[in-house]
Amino acid sequence: MLTKSSPISTQSNLFHSELFSQLDVKDPLIQLANTINWTVFDDAFEQHYSQDNGRPSKPIRLMVGLLLLKQLENLSDERVVLQFKRNPYYQYFCGYSNYMPGMPCNATELVHFRKRIGVKGFNLIFKMSVALHGKQAQESSVLIDTTVQEKNITYPTDAKLAIKIINRLNKLAKRHGIQQRRTYVKEVKNCRLSIRHFRHVKKRAKAKKALTRLRTIANKLIRELQRKLPTHSLFETYQKDFLFYQQVLAQQPKDKNKIYSLHEPDVMSLPKAKTTSNMNTAIKSLLSLPKTITLLLAWSVMIKTSTILKP
Repeated sequence: MLTKSSPISTQSNLFHSELFSQLDVKDPLIQLANTINWTVFDDAFEQHYSQDNGRPSKPIRLMVGLLLLKQLENLSDERVVLQFKRNPYYQYFCGYSNYMPGMPCNATELVHFRKRIGVKGFNLIFKMSVALHGKQAQESSVLIDTTVQEKNITYPTDAKLAIKIINRLNKLAKRHGIQQRRTYVKEVKNCRLSIRHFRHVKKRAKAKKALTRLRTIANKLIRELQRKLPTHSLFETYQKDFLFYQQVLAQQPKDKNKIYSLHEPDVMSLPKAKTTSNMNTAIKSLLSLPKTITLLLAWSVMIKTSTILKP
């Protein structure tokens, strides 16, 4: 249930001492708190809350203020909550007119709030923070360049990907209590041993046969789960993963835009001018460099969806 933010009162209180009367008015946080239009966030984020059901939520100004302080002071969720308890300037910034000796919320509530407002909410906060600077935020020239960010992944092979897919499918079946015809655990172990000697001339045919068998096992497990998951009302949930696994299993050594990692599908193989290694498993990144700040504009396999941030 939504708890609306109450405006800070400057009138004296008989039972509590006012924060505003005891703090330095020239402090940057005080001036920033008085400059920000907090009602914009209340109007934009109230749609994510129920008006009359559920446990009362934390005020929106409190949560937005904690996120801003977290970025301004470069703090973690746990540290910003602790500093709120110790620092009265933090409390005034978040909309408290009286000193509160306790914690404002649990650190995990910041995680839930970030998920609740989503990307649009963060764009609204970023737009507001840029608008506070006025014309000073405008840059006459911007330097744009691309670079390569190396990813710390294991050396990609088709056999490794097939084995990982098999392990994921077995864990999925075990998690949902699906009775499998076979798990192929022992056979996968034997195939792994055969593939170790892929560079040996006499054992290369055996290694290729083992790789083909691994792909066959993975496809069998996918088809088995596709038959049995509809009875558990989970087929639509994992259909996207099954299509992704089938795409990985169907790729060939000379295919373009291959998938080298299951958890990092955007990783690509790029040539580099180094004597130690000819290829580099990484992602391309597009960077914009104004005079004062560096913004990561986009990252993708071929920089197909790059967007420029404008104040």
